[in-house]
Amino acid sequence: MRDQTQAKQDSSRGWNPNQYLRFSDHRLRPAIELLARIPLESPKLIFDLGCGTGNVTRIIAQRWHSAQVYGLDNSTEMLQKAQQQAGTIHCIEADIENWTPDEAPDLIFSNAALHWVERHQDLFPRLAKFVSPGGCLAVQMPLSWDATSHLLMRATLADGGAGGRPLGTETLRQSVARRWVGDADFYYDLLADDARSVDIWETEYLHELEGKDPILEWVKGTGLRPILNGLADDEREVFLAKYRCRLREAYPVRANGCTLYPFRRLFIVAML
Repeated sequence: MRDQTQAKQDSSRGWNPNQYLRFSDHRLRPAIELLARIPLESPKLIFDLGCGTGNVTRIIAQRWHSAQVYGLDNSTEMLQKAQQQAGTIHCIEADIENWTPDEAPDLIFSNAALHWVERHQDLFPRLAKFVSPGGCLAVQMPLSWDATSHLLMRATLADGGAGGRPLGTETLRQSVARRWVGDADFYYDLLADDARSVDIWETEYLHELEGKDPILEWVKGTGLRPILNGLADDEREVFLAKYRCRLREAYPVRANGCTLYPFRRLFIVAML
């Protein structure tokens, strides 16, 4: 049985930029809405944590064209994709949980990345302290832990094998059972003492998805990745067959051929 360190290493591998970008329009919208709520006029130094393929990082650089904008990610594959396009952004390969800026940024931005990092009770105050006075910490995270798609992920791991037996290791099942994002008031309490203002809100999007098994294809690019990386080849195929059937039942194709996917997200804009 692999230990927890190995499982954690596995969960950071296997990012497929092309899979992630299949739903880029849907994934981009929350980032744009978060950017619209940031009241900074002319930040000079900006870091985009978990920048992925750099789509949002480039939009940030376009909004504040005089700023130095850095995109940080721990995926070599994602950063290679980000660097294929010309632009004014700089890329850094690093883990968010171990990262420390050399200079205090005016804006730390993170779209759909910090839920992969553990111990938010330490992470968020640490990031807030990095920000220069008058600067901003802006974060968006998916509230997908109790979404039907993710409940079915965990259920299929628990009983998707032959005779209803579990799939994968106990370590894998425990790792995906972790509730990765807290409630809004949890983050308010973490930031309120050091911030001049904390704006927190939630939005549920009703994504209209097209294609065959679109919910499965969506989660393959994000939340399902640790499970697919953590299962042996034979178990992976068994898991996908069972999970695909359950998703089709839970998210039926509509009369117009589309599949609706409700998806909640948490937004935080803290002015320091």
